[in-house]
Amino acid sequence: MKRLVLAIVVALSAIGAQAQECDSLVNVCYEYLTPSKSDGKVFISDGQVYKAFVDAEQSAEFKVTLYGGSLYRIATTAGTKDDYVIFNVYDQDRNLLFSNADEDNHPYWDFKIDNTLDCYVEAYLDIDKKVSGCLVVLIGFNK
Repeated sequence: MKRLVLAIVVALSAIGAQAQECDSLVNVCYEYLTPSKSDGKVFISDGQVYKAFVDAEQSAEFKVTLYGGSLYRIATTAGTKDDYVIFNVYDQDRNLLFSNADEDNHPYWDFKIDNTLDCYVEAYLDIDKKVSGCLVVLIGFNK
């Protein structure tokens, strides 16, 4: 009985640590939506925080609707370095629209949508840099 209680306590502690890690990364990711010195663009979050705990063989996928005539920024993080997350954006037919793998895993991407579009954002860890942990994706639109 003591072992069962101990196992439950350890499991709950691990879950709590993962949740805490994700919550602290959300603040890091929000930094990519704030005005930068180089371009001064301000992005407002769509109100959703997309987060997942993944390991080397997993990815997270989020379905989003992007509205025509808007400038968007997709921002990602999985830690203190900018290049832990690889993300791909697909249209509803699974055609690849963008991959930050082609841009040295840059943590965000700005793009304009002409027509409203349902798409999928797939995110996973670059296993050469991090093999497991929480990843966070935020989507913002230009103010």
